[in-house]
Amino acid sequence: MTSLELRRLTSEFLPAVLALDQLCFGGLWTLEGYQRELESPNSDLLILVAHGSSCVLGLGCLWAILDEAHLTIVAVHPNYQRLGFGQAILLALLQSARQRGLERATLEVRISNQSALNLYQKFDFREAGRRKRYYPDTGEDASILWRGGLQHPNFPNLLTSWQTQICDRLHENNWTLIVTPDTFTTEEFLLTDA
Repeated sequence: MTSLELRRLTSEFLPAVLALDQLCFGGLWTLEGYQRELESPNSDLLILVAHGSSCVLGLGCLWAILDEAHLTIVAVHPNYQRLGFGQAILLALLQSARQRGLERATLEVRISNQSALNLYQKFDFREAGRRKRYYPDTGEDASILWRGGLQHPNFPNLLTSWQTQICDRLHENNWTLIVTPDTFTTEEFLLTDA
């Protein structure tokens, strides 16, 4: 088994994050943009790295806006997609939003990005509308997705269920996940190396 490490982004990983951003999004954010996010108390930036490595395999970011988590980035290196990494990142972002006391999560996604749409649907995101010609590079519409109930008493049960599914999927692909103490304590985030 190869270990993955889910951790908060620190400045030492910025070059690798910029490379992943370029690979996945063509340079969505600049170095200065990521540095601003690191300094913002309203932003959570999480990375997924091979344990003991500086290679960033996945990235997730949310902005806390009033009672809403706006998911701005969920990215997985193309060579590591469809292994459960995106699910682990999304679960961590939802847990982070819950810890912050946020009530719901929202995001925009290209209407043609079926793999991303499938991922979000697994976590009960629903379409709330469309933003016409949202993506300037292609003029493509964005689907606006919402997921409420993050503070509902049954939401921790959903997190536990998703956690089990994600751990099983990662193990099937010979990966195991370690959550660093600076990211979540065991009580806050249950997805740990079993």
